Amino acid sequence: MNERFKIVWLDSGKEPRCASNPDYPHGIEPDLSSGASKTCTVMLPYPAKRVGAYSIECQTCGLRVGITTAGRPDDPRSVKLACK
Repeated sequence: MNERFKIVWLDSGKEPRCASNPDYPHGIEPDLSSGASKTCTVMLPYPAKRVGAYSIECQTCGLRVGITTAGRPDDPRSVKLACK
């Protein structure tokens, strides 16, 4: 894990209700950078425990984003962010 980022798990307490997408048996790596020239990739705890979300905060610039999880194999493994 990258120590520059604070990652907090927000647990809904719910278990997955739907099957995962078979096209992503090893997770997804969403790009939330909107094509920015300077980016950071944050590795996330994988697999996620249950349905919930990760709050991700950069300790350098203060950027904070949230990304949801479903507690399935197709959850995010990492996320690409625009660097401020």
